[in-house]
Amino acid sequence: MASLITRMARSAQVVNSVRAISTTAYLDAKDYYKILGLKKDSSAKDIKKAYYKLAKEYHPDVNKGKDAAEKFQEVSEAYEVLSDEGKRAQYDQFGTDPFGGRSTAGAHPGAGAAGNWNFNGDFDPFKIFRDFDMKMRTGGGFAESMHGFGSTQQTSINISFEEACRGGNKTIPINVVDDCGKCRGSGTEPGYKKVSCPYCNGTGFTTQHIQGFFMQTNCSHCRGSGAYNKNPCIECEGLGQSVQRRQVTIQVPAGIDNGQTVRVRVGKGDVYITFNVAESLRFRREHDNIHCDVEISVAQAMLGGTVKVPGIYEDTNIHIPPGTSSHTRMKLSGKGIKRLNHHGRGDQYINIKVRIPKRLTERQKALIQAWAELETDTPGTVAGIRKTGDGLKKTVDGEESELISKIRELLDESVNAQLKKDVKAAETDKKPEEEPKKTEKETKASEPEKEMKASESEKETKAPEPEKKPEEPKKTAASETEPETAKEPTMKKSTA
Repeated sequence: MASLITRMARSAQVVNSVRAISTTAYLDAKDYYKILGLKKDSSAKDIKKAYYKLAKEYHPDVNKGKDAAEKFQEVSEAYEVLSDEGKRAQYDQFGTDPFGGRSTAGAHPGAGAAGNWNFNGDFDPFKIFRDFDMKMRTGGGFAESMHGFGSTQQTSINISFEEACRGGNKTIPINVVDDCGKCRGSGTEPGYKKVSCPYCNGTGFTTQHIQGFFMQTNCSHCRGSGAYNKNPCIECEGLGQSVQRRQVTIQVPAGIDNGQTVRVRVGKGDVYITFNVAESLRFRREHDNIHCDVEISVAQAMLGGTVKVPGIYEDTNIHIPPGTSSHTRMKLSGKGIKRLNHHGRGDQYINIKVRIPKRLTERQKALIQAWAELETDTPGTVAGIRKTGDGLKKTVDGEESELISKIRELLDESVNAQLKKDVKAAETDKKPEEEPKKTEKETKASEPEKEMKASESEKETKAPEPEKKPEEPKKTAASETEPETAKEPTMKKSTA
């Protein structure tokens, strides 16, 4: 019984000591988020931004304070853990190993008080800051990377209105990630090869014992590949890929609009390109349709005609009907912008504007004044034109030019000539219509009939001649005294 009590007392002492150790270790644990001034749900971009700010503040070359170097090391340590997804997940779950656990595989002789994080000679906090310093001096503009410059992830290009409508190709300089030109993607110096990783025995992961649990993580030396790069390429720092500045030809989609972004495959990555479309001096865009203004003269508006209209593909001649006024809108079907990701094109709308001349010659002014005198639907008055006593309009302001007088005379002559023509035409309309001319056959066939009718008419028209009376014998002296006696006719005998 006494021995049991003794064992229980010893167990209580052990528990209390463990609690004390745990409490002390917990108080000594580092809060990497607090060191960088971040929250636990901060993004990778926020972590980089906070690190760059603090590293620049506590860099020994800039800050000569006593604790600057130690603070700079602490900030770099926090950044190395939180910038790696695997280490960050492990840190979020277990903290900085308050029990001082060690890796059962892959423990490095240089491991110090940081325990499982293995901050050894391979970690160079100054290298991270040098990369950042180079980026700041060159103006940046590319994706942030702990290896210096990154590939272009997003950029913008300027194009004209016509290029956006018709499409085409545009050459721009961008950064692309591609195989290293020196090691050709192997990551090792020419003449060397990767060997089996001695830290994980080529397995690609290490097993760690944390608070009584075994946990496997990717090997930080070979990054889970199982192959250790003993002679990394100097050009690409063993990554096998490098950022290269290239002139890349980008295809501009026909119909792209201002501010639209497209994804383009460049090298081994994607680039998001935003198009800045310049405004056009001639066209206005409305979805897939375009609008333009076309000026016509007063004569074209009154009499009609044709005018050339500019287009994004070609110029077109359109017909102007007589009596076209300003703000008349005409449509050219299928002459608009190509529909993006669809078939067909929009339409082009032409807004007609009548151009009024600001200066007139003497002849033009006289013609307009003559027109104003003849105008009957004037909504108001015309400058220089007044109504006379007989109700007609006449130019009265200023001295009347000879041109307007001649124009009136010509107009009067023209009106009189037209009246004469109208009267003559009316008289001709009243005359009986002439018989239609007959053909030659009809003429020949009707000639006998005409002759018969003519003879009949002649007979009818001729009057009968009076009967002639027998002439009386002249009287002689004897006959006057003696009565005439009839002579017997003598008969001639016929001889056989």
